[in-house]
Amino acid sequence: MDFSFSHFPFDLVLFGLIAAFLALRLRSILGTRVGAEPRPQPVSAPRPGPVIEGRAEAPAPLTDYDVPAPETRVGQVLGEIARRERDFVPAQFLKGVETSFRQIVQAFGTGDVALLRERLTANALAAFEGAIRSREQLGETQKAEVRAIASLAIVDAAVEERDGAAHARIDVRIVSDQISLTLDKDGQPVSGTDSVTEFSDLWTFERLLGAAVSGAAWRLAASRSA
Repeated sequence: MDFSFSHFPFDLVLFGLIAAFLALRLRSILGTRVGAEPRPQPVSAPRPGPVIEGRAEAPAPLTDYDVPAPETRVGQVLGEIARRERDFVPAQFLKGVETSFRQIVQAFGTGDVALLRERLTANALAAFEGAIRSREQLGETQKAEVRAIASLAIVDAAVEERDGAAHARIDVRIVSDQISLTLDKDGQPVSGTDSVTEFSDLWTFERLLGAAVSGAAWRLAASRSA
């Protein structure tokens, strides 16, 4: 067998080695890319949140508080009450009336005499208790619910001396939306309606004046339609 290298293509081998060397150098400088360049992935937009069908709940109507100006006759009386009772503020008084109005209307409807005793004067309590007893004797029930109070306005005020003590009296006109319905023992309507109705009432509140008076508080003394 002839092992002569006379016909071996040394020149091709040399060129191949040079080409391989250059390829390695190029790879070290530029890095390796195998196959096709991958396409950039698009960034997807955030998915919108779930849509909730329906209407937004309407905000509760605001209550209007009407306090007479200080220079008016009623405003001057309120100023006198404030001088005798340092914690008296007409606007805060009206907010207290708003709370009492809701409580008294509900207590009258349910026959809660204990709560009425805390909120009413003796004469007013006697009138309310009489109406509740009459209703119970007839087997009637009262549905009373204050849905909203549109306005509270101080319309009159006075300071009176009675039994050797000063008494303050304030009249408040209250405009409200209520359900007021009286049912007989068979559940049939006797008076009123189960529809929301606007009422305008004039409530008179009284209290003893003087820091030394124990248990002094504003109490409902009278009520009538305005």
